[in-house]
Formats: sequence, C-alpha cells, structure tokens
Amino acid sequence: MENFASLNLNAEAPIHVSVPLPRSIDSRIYLHLTARAKHMMLFITTASLEDASTPTPLGSFVYALPDRFNPDQPLSTPLYREEPTLEFTSRLAKLVAKKTGLPAYVGNSVSLASMGMGGTVEEEMEAFKTVVETLVPLLNNLVDVGTHSLPNGQ
Repeated sequence: MENFASLNLNAEAPIHVSVPLPRSIDSRIYLHLTARAKHMMLFITTASLEDASTPTPLGSFVYALPDRFNPDQPLSTPLYREEPTLEFTSRLAKLVAKKTGLPAYVGNSVSLASMGMGGTVEEEMEAFKTVVETLVPLLNNLVDVGTHSLPNGQ
C-alpha cells in the first residue's frame, strides 16, 4: 500500500456514508470520516430501521500512527476499551494510518448481532471487508499527491 504525502485541503467537511450490513435484512453500517491536515478521524456504527431512534452504546476508541521505522506496521493504542469492538477498531485504525500516513482516531460501535448468525468470526471479517471496501476509495479521493505539499503533516 502507498503512503501518501499530502491531502486535498478542500476536504474540510466530514464525509458521511452508509452501506448495508452484510447478511442483515435492515441494518446498515454508518461511517463518519473527517480529514484534517495532521490527522484523520473515523467513527463507525450500525443501526437498524427499528433501532434508529435509540442511541448506540459507545464502542472502542483507538489511536494509531504510522511507524517511521517500519511503515508496514502502524502503532496503535486503545484510548477507550470495549472488548467486543476492540480488535475490529484497532485493525481499522492501523489501516487508516497506513493508507494516509497520518495519525488516525477511530471510534467503533458496530454491533453484529443482527447478522445471520449473530456476529461470528466469519461475519466480522465480512463486515470489516465491507467497511474497508467503502473506506479505501474515500481515503484515496481525499489524498491528492502533489497538489498541496504539507511539510511534516502540517
């Protein structure tokens, strides 16, 4: 994967996207992506049509940053732990940091309970793949190599 050096400075507004939760009839995954010159913030959650009016419980919140000495292995640390969502959040935060070359804050309150078998490992991987397939093009659209040089991530 590439490590990008600059961001499109016109991308100041948050990006909101929703995609269907795999193997679920009425649930969707909602992504809220905010790109700044020095960091990225991503929040993801799920909601079904029947649960649209009730708040989703807080999930894990993870900070990840690129490792200058080993760019293929970003570093991460959980800022808030919620065990059912921690691994998913850590993997996603590392992916965002690796793809953008910027520190990333990722919050995740995705619930896989409405999937076919209630959130098995295979279903979690399928949901992660869906999020990544949605997120990577958004990150690539935010990155505009060579337009604005941002020294030291400024």
